[in-house]
Amino acid sequence: MSSSITSLADEALIAFDTLTDRASNLVQPTLRLGVTGLSRAGKTVFITALVHNLMHGGRLPMFEAAHSGRLAGARLEPQPDDAVPRFQYEDHAARLIGERLWPDSTRAISELRLVIEYESASGWNRFFSGGRLSLDIVDYPGEWLLDLPLLGQDFQAFSLNAAMLARTGVRADLAAEWLEKAGAIDPHKPADEAVARELARLYTDYLRACKRDERALSTLPPGRFLMPGDLEGSPALTFSPLPNLPDTEAPKGSLAAMMERRFESYKSVVVKPFFREHVARLDRQIVLIDAMQAMNAGREAVIDLERALSDVLSCFRPGRSNLISSLLSRRIDKVLIAATKADHLHHESHDRLEAIARRIVDRASSNIGSSGADIEVMALAAVRATREATARQDGEDLPVIVGTPLEGETIGNESFDGKRKTAIFPGDLPKSPDSFFEAVDSGSRAMPPDINIVRFRPPLIEESDAGVKLSLPHIRLDRALDYLLGDRLA
Repeated sequence: MSSSITSLADEALIAFDTLTDRASNLVQPTLRLGVTGLSRAGKTVFITALVHNLMHGGRLPMFEAAHSGRLAGARLEPQPDDAVPRFQYEDHAARLIGERLWPDSTRAISELRLVIEYESASGWNRFFSGGRLSLDIVDYPGEWLLDLPLLGQDFQAFSLNAAMLARTGVRADLAAEWLEKAGAIDPHKPADEAVARELARLYTDYLRACKRDERALSTLPPGRFLMPGDLEGSPALTFSPLPNLPDTEAPKGSLAAMMERRFESYKSVVVKPFFREHVARLDRQIVLIDAMQAMNAGREAVIDLERALSDVLSCFRPGRSNLISSLLSRRIDKVLIAATKADHLHHESHDRLEAIARRIVDRASSNIGSSGADIEVMALAAVRATREATARQDGEDLPVIVGTPLEGETIGNESFDGKRKTAIFPGDLPKSPDSFFEAVDSGSRAMPPDINIVRFRPPLIEESDAGVKLSLPHIRLDRALDYLLGDRLA
């Protein structure tokens, strides 16, 4: 995180928190893993699948510690932060496996501690290490992370940026009512609570419309407008950007002064504590993105995803610390960007999905300069809901995926009841990401690619002879685990 948005007092508090955590780590080695992503990218499913596979001996051939037989087991223990809600792993696993339904999306921050028992690959390490790592998983909505750049803006800049974005492309139609209402108001008129509530409602409606599946837009701050929690109705969430804000100081008692004060309260009451207490304490980070949904929605959604990733990557405190600096500050030394729902494509397109996601990340990184973090990109499915097959059509073999579409899903004129399996041809992504982004940059009507987006039910998990549920199937969850945890289990 840039020092421009953290004060000396903030840094002092972060240093104190880091010293406290380091002292605790001397007794029990701990890795804090942040899991975030944008709407419906699958954060809850990823965490549930990660824990389930480690606790139930899942098939993880690309996770070296598991493949070599050095993992002795994993168990849940009480989390260290009693003031943070617990990630309800048991409920989510029961819903996935017992009911074959996807768990509800992340609505607030939560935490879970998983203790991993292992044998070090090095005899020297085995002598000094107890072979135990506490993995503290911190789950939080990506929309909250996208609030952090607000710390570097005043109300004038926030209003200008929000209005400029709202007037572009498809957003102009979605924001029309808010722009019309807010644009007709004199910001220097006396403050009026009813006007503030109305503008806040209209702005929230606009953000909510951007988030819908058919738009799949990602840049949606202030994030708590969509996930207010116990702050709903508070003054800190009852404000709006003002598109016609003059470049002069707001008169005392004016609507602009009220909105500015509430914007600053939002930063101090909501955003700063979230950064200091959670983001600044992370060691590793995975960011889940639904790149296929963005591609399916079209050029603007892809560009917006790129913009959101630029904001996300600028929010972390990346880089490797030396022995002295690590005592006073944490740095996220590994960031994984994961394009989810790879099971919605045939494996022949997985590399193409990964290449497109990597290009989005590279473009986002170039917007903010070199981050200094070790950034990896991969396509995965934390829970694989389909299997692959071949179908004969017009004398040709077509690669298809087979699964049970969710109730209400449609393909053409066919609607599904949530019980019947079907085989679909998922379509193809472009062989070269260059051709895809030439279309993005030029605004070509060739977007989106010809892919079928169908939501499937979670797979049926059969019991073994011993009556124990087998682990959840996945695509490349083992690769993700090896990247995020492998060096800490060496």
